Amino acid sequence: MNKLQTGDTVRFLNSVGGGKVKGFLNKQVVIVEDENGFDVPVLASECVVVASEGNKKLSETETENEQAGQKKSSPDLPRITPEDDEPAETVEGEKITACLAYLPTDVKTLSNTSYECYFVNDSNYYLFFTYLSRENSAWKCRYQGSVEPNTKIFMEEFDKTQLNEIEKICVQFIAFKHHKPFGIKQPYSVELAVDTVKFYKLHSFRENDYFDEDALVYYIARNDVPEHQLLVSATDVQRAIIEKERPAPARPRRQRIEKKEQQAPLVVDLHIDQLLDTTAGMTNADMLEYQLQKFHEAMEAHAAEKNAKIVFIHGKGNGVLKNAILKELQNKYKKCYHQDASFQEYGYGATMVTIK
Repeated sequence: MNKLQTGDTVRFLNSVGGGKVKGFLNKQVVIVEDENGFDVPVLASECVVVASEGNKKLSETETENEQAGQKKSSPDLPRITPEDDEPAETVEGEKITACLAYLPTDVKTLSNTSYECYFVNDSNYYLFFTYLSRENSAWKCRYQGSVEPNTKIFMEEFDKTQLNEIEKICVQFIAFKHHKPFGIKQPYSVELAVDTVKFYKLHSFRENDYFDEDALVYYIARNDVPEHQLLVSATDVQRAIIEKERPAPARPRRQRIEKKEQQAPLVVDLHIDQLLDTTAGMTNADMLEYQLQKFHEAMEAHAAEKNAKIVFIHGKGNGVLKNAILKELQNKYKKCYHQDASFQEYGYGATMVTIK
């Protein structure tokens, strides 16, 4: 394979598209300016030189072969037309599916490896997007660019010291097509909470449709539907507890019973990223102890409210937090009734407790 040079015209080996080499990010990554004028970082091994800047343009020349009396000419080079550049479309691709994918650079050394982040466009549309991370009350742009239909694009590499920077992320994009009519898609702006603890667990990286390697995938949209997460902060939980503790105005007994029957259960989200802004320096045991502390605080705050219902969201995970809660209910709150909460409302990782 010829060594890439600035000014070379290249095609991508395993994805549709190409452009002109504009520069080099490092020895492995080359910056290619695509047909829309966007700078795209691509692995050098994924580029095939179509026209080299170091060679003069080929022209047809004819020379006589004095021995054989035959004429020979230079071979025709393949011509690239706009139609050739247009990616093949799929029926499913008319509805936008997009996601972020995180891959360890060396899965065998997960304790100290770095990670790569990709944006995956599983649709027939070009997506012009921004990838943002939350910094206090503001946002920082980590990457912006354009990704072609049914392709993925490398955005950044980071190590474990930078995990706290991506706990809160946002992806925004608009969709369009080249050289053909298309239906208007709404602009997308999706905020997600990244569970950085998963980066330390091998089973968090799973088989997927987009990479040969296992990856941690966060969907931005599926079939034209943007992802939404219900993010409940510790402040929201505390406010809800305070509201519950306020004495209700005096009413006839029958009215109080009717109100209680209609009242929705209190929801306490025990996911560690909803209780704490950062878990830096905490072990798994420390985080579990803090989650159980919040569980006990909610139980004690409502111990006198007979028939009150509290939904504790603990997630599926490996079942450690759920089993710890069930053990506490059996030992310290034997009179209380507990059951799995409605999976339609709270998913499969929630337990509802009725105060008795």
